[in-house]
Amino acid sequence: MDTIKRIKRHKKIISRISGTDKRPRLLVSRSNKHIYAVLVNDKKGNTLLTVTDKDITGTKTAKAEKVGEMVAKEAQVKKIEAIVFDRGGYKYHGRVKALAEAARKGGLKF
Repeated sequence: MDTIKRIKRHKKIISRISGTDKRPRLLVSRSNKHIYAVLVNDKKGNTLLTVTDKDITGTKTAKAEKVGEMVAKEAQVKKIEAIVFDRGGYKYHGRVKALAEAARKGGLKF
């Protein structure tokens, strides 16, 4: 039931936002153990960058912060300064918030 609600929320979000060359969409996806961050250009339909926490140790929130920092660092290497944030239908709380705040500290503009 919760998954169905999350998917409905995500569809609403996607209908309003879209990633471009200048401002790709940062899609956050999480499971019970891991968190993933993907930069997507929706206009061309390609993935620019993918970061996961599979090689990082620590608490789930600490892993999310590290993923946010890694996304910001790799995006700057690819000369991406601004993004559109897509929380994937999840609440802006906990791990999703930690990832977003770390990406902001790393230099990405939402």
